[in-house]
Amino acid sequence: MNVKNSTLGALICFEGIDGAGKSLQAKRLSSALDDEGYDVVYLTEPTSGEWGAKLREQAMRGIREAPEEEYLLFMRDREENVRENISPILDRGGVVVLDRYYFSTIAYQGARGLDVTRIRTENESFAPTPDLLLFLDVPVSVGLERISQSRAGTTAFETAEYLDRVRGIFLETVSSLPYAVIIDGTLPTDEVFRACLAGAKRVL
Repeated sequence: MNVKNSTLGALICFEGIDGAGKSLQAKRLSSALDDEGYDVVYLTEPTSGEWGAKLREQAMRGIREAPEEEYLLFMRDREENVRENISPILDRGGVVVLDRYYFSTIAYQGARGLDVTRIRTENESFAPTPDLLLFLDVPVSVGLERISQSRAGTTAFETAEYLDRVRGIFLETVSSLPYAVIIDGTLPTDEVFRACLAGAKRVL
């Protein structure tokens, strides 16, 4: 068992459009790192807290707030997540594997017309910068097909036209980040996992 000796924590986040396979790969990576003796915690956004639960409920019911109000809900949820979960884990030297982060807010709220520079600036004023961002890229048609096979119906966030805008903003944003790795999410799941694990090992 290889146990990390460094006292510095690490933040690894997964991003991508709906149906990209983020949750599967984030959970696999968390499990693999746990097996190797890392102090690893898997987290998701939106969270299960007050603000996150409201966002999830609205999405499943096909309800969306006006863009600015929805953005503020995501911000409140993230501020709580950083304060209560992410920062304490990093401070103790743990590894956070995070399924969605503020890059999703940039892409999804940017696709609704909010200013992406403003979103990034406001989030980076309090949210730690990831050590690694793993962006799983799939065409919108692939993401929607996967969603249709895994559950009945789509949410208010999952229309082809909207996700096409989201994907464009994602790619424009992450392609310039030195800590981002873009992975072809259409590859077999084991190949995607190996790429994720290799990326994680480079920062741990």
